[in-house]
Amino acid sequence: MTMPKPEIIISSDDLERLEGLLYSPAARGRRDLDALRDELERAEVRAPEDMPADVIRMESRARFQDLEADRIYEFTLVYPGNAAPDTDRVSIFSPAGSALLGLSKGQIIEWPTADARTARLEVLDVVQHA
Repeated sequence: MTMPKPEIIISSDDLERLEGLLYSPAARGRRDLDALRDELERAEVRAPEDMPADVIRMESRARFQDLEADRIYEFTLVYPGNAAPDTDRVSIFSPAGSALLGLSKGQIIEWPTADARTARLEVLDVVQHA
């Protein structure tokens, strides 16, 4: 049974920059970014100064646990040009990045993985970066 998607919160600054990237000529026709577009549409948008400290935003570092595999991961959510998997800098355009944007500590999300299983990820901690 699939669980409902958790509520998400994003800052108006992140939304503006992401929409600019998503609707640029280079990304406009990319169907692989539809999930991110959907997430942005359903998100609660707040002014940057009204964002809770424990919400995953752009350039924040997050620790989360794959509840099915019982593994803990840590990464920084970045814009596409700054991604570097070998340094745990995950692009917002990746499935994991778009799935975790806007989640807060303690929330759980399900999403399909490349190996055809469903991951259940719980946010353990979020550290904001300036």
